[in-house]
Amino acid sequence: MATLADVARHAGVAASTVSYVLSGKRSVSQATKDRVRRSIEALNYQPHAGARALASSQAHVLALALPLRGDLYVPVMMEIAIAVTTRARAFGYDVLLLTAAEGSEGIRRVASTARADAVILTDIGLADDRIEAAQNSGVPAVAIGVPAAPAGLDCVDLDFAAAGRLCVEHLTGLGHRVLAFIGEAESVYTRRTGFAERTLRGIRAAAGDADLVHRPCAGSYEAVAATLKKILEERPQTTGLIVQNEAVIPPLMSLLSSHGRAVPDDVSVVALCPDQVAEQTAPRLTSVTIPAAELGHRAVELLVHRMTSGEDGTEGKVRLIPPSLTVRGSTAAR
Repeated sequence: MATLADVARHAGVAASTVSYVLSGKRSVSQATKDRVRRSIEALNYQPHAGARALASSQAHVLALALPLRGDLYVPVMMEIAIAVTTRARAFGYDVLLLTAAEGSEGIRRVASTARADAVILTDIGLADDRIEAAQNSGVPAVAIGVPAAPAGLDCVDLDFAAAGRLCVEHLTGLGHRVLAFIGEAESVYTRRTGFAERTLRGIRAAAGDADLVHRPCAGSYEAVAATLKKILEERPQTTGLIVQNEAVIPPLMSLLSSHGRAVPDDVSVVALCPDQVAEQTAPRLTSVTIPAAELGHRAVELLVHRMTSGEDGTEGKVRLIPPSLTVRGSTAAR
């Protein structure tokens, strides 16, 4: 039996466009309508009952797929969720939370039962099966993050590759030549989470002739202690640290002191983290901020635009927020 996604592929349009043609609620060009209707007839497509319900009425609900994983910094994820919720309410929408356990099935469920008008995806992997589920669901979708193949999906994120480059360039510009990148937990890289992979890619590209090592690190005190000990034993000349794991920062600053490394006299530290985290350390951290609230707001705005504009193209857009590095007291010239 043909699906809405089959019709979309046959007609060469987005799944949401087929939904708009069926419902008549969005402005779609006559040529596109004709192409979709020919595909419906050719494939003998019969709309699912849930899809008909979605076409006939709006739930005024946005589904937010927000996996709260133990290896990611939950306050940032919650800041995104709050921003999505408050911005959605400004447009007259409530927000339905989908957990990590629901995954692709949760997206298909809310689409087929018309419980949500659209979906916002977070914690995007480079290869993420939720992307295909969202694209085939017939409801508009936006990702906070960028998969390897975003075809047809609107995405918004910090330009993490550029953020990584900024960190390296700041340290090498101060004369640091032996650098260590203390990254996210190993599990984050194992599941190929997009922001972590892109940051690492940017850091490596910017390193040039600098001596750089990457060390994944979980957020526990024991994990940070073991990681720092290994770096300093294997590479005692290390004078520049880049950190991308907010949970690592408090124990790291304490442990550097216990190893007799003063910040920034002996070692400079730059982090990718929210400003409130950077400003709570002593000394305060030079950092590239994570614009969590801006990401949440922009995602909702993109989604509402997608739902109300009547656009019938198949190409989504990737919007990357340029990073900004704030120099504070944790970095100094070598």
